[in-house]
Amino acid sequence: MSDKLLTHSVITLALPMLATPVFAYDVNDQLSIGVVLAGTAQCQTVSDAPGASNTCESVAVFQPELSYRPTAADEVFFKLGFAAGNGLNGVSPFTIAPWAADLEDDVTNLNGRNRDYLLTAWYKHTFRLGDDQDLGATFGIIDATDYLDDNAYANDEYTQFMNAALTNGPNVFLPSYDQGLALEWDAGPWSVRGVLMNVGENDDGNSFSFYGLQAGYTINTSLGTGTYRLILAATSQDFLNPAGTQLESRASTLFSLDQEFGSMLGGWLRVGWQTDAAAVDYDALYSGGISLKGTAWGRADDNVGLGLAYLAGGSLDIDASQVFETYYRWQLGDLFGLTADIQYQNDDYLSGPGPNGWTYGLRATAEF
Repeated sequence: MSDKLLTHSVITLALPMLATPVFAYDVNDQLSIGVVLAGTAQCQTVSDAPGASNTCESVAVFQPELSYRPTAADEVFFKLGFAAGNGLNGVSPFTIAPWAADLEDDVTNLNGRNRDYLLTAWYKHTFRLGDDQDLGATFGIIDATDYLDDNAYANDEYTQFMNAALTNGPNVFLPSYDQGLALEWDAGPWSVRGVLMNVGENDDGNSFSFYGLQAGYTINTSLGTGTYRLILAATSQDFLNPAGTQLESRASTLFSLDQEFGSMLGGWLRVGWQTDAAAVDYDALYSGGISLKGTAWGRADDNVGLGLAYLAGGSLDIDASQVFETYYRWQLGDLFGLTADIQYQNDDYLSGPGPNGWTYGLRATAEF
């Protein structure tokens, strides 16, 4: 690494440490305000990637949200998203983004709707059906990942894994920030989630409909709590095939679980497949990992995460992609966390070798 790049690396990796918590509070019993403020700097060293360079980039994200509950059964919610820069996502040679956060390009002209920064805006009513059973109905501008493919250890790009292959199942194709309806039924250990969305624009420039369904079961044993989910997802016939000659639909299936193994260790797994009549990068996903609490070394609120993902190529030129990520997260007080993160990625193409290399990052997050 050159002296210039090394100097830039030190400066940019220090930037997230300057993140300043923003005050947030419950205004009253009905109104509350929340904030996510995050900054990261990532450096990549890559090989077999023509046009890409060993470089470092930093980015900051600010997401305020407001919740108003006029009654115990009703809620109105707004979430905004702002970002300064695109970080390493804008220059990475890999198909899968090294940070799954909503960055500058992601929060403008959302889904081709000419809407900027307003991520979600919805109303929810909860019907109480019994002592341990209720049904929630939400409509407005929603995010499918708020209802489908949740996971205790691999679902939050601000506090857990950063790479998009480990945050959700990329082959399930869950849209965000558009018009939709979500239903949530909970009855004891069982849960069912259903999502219907109309999305303004896909990569082909077409509007499409999305349908998602998740069934989950939570168990409590001597090992600890575990939740097991089956997710089914499909779209309308609005995606071009690889030749660009006709429109196809997309459909996918995903099995996801998270399980405690005692008080310090947790494990997670995702296995899924999707059809590849449409032009898709991947048709199968196999990912999993562990989370270890810092209790063993006297830092009970810290944790170490380790994750692996293998994605089999779909109907385009990608043969397969591999992702490895490990992180250590320091919890500093009630609101602030600092994460050191290392990723390795490799893309193989049907036409020849693809890029491979390492990404080193430092992420700071304040959540209220």
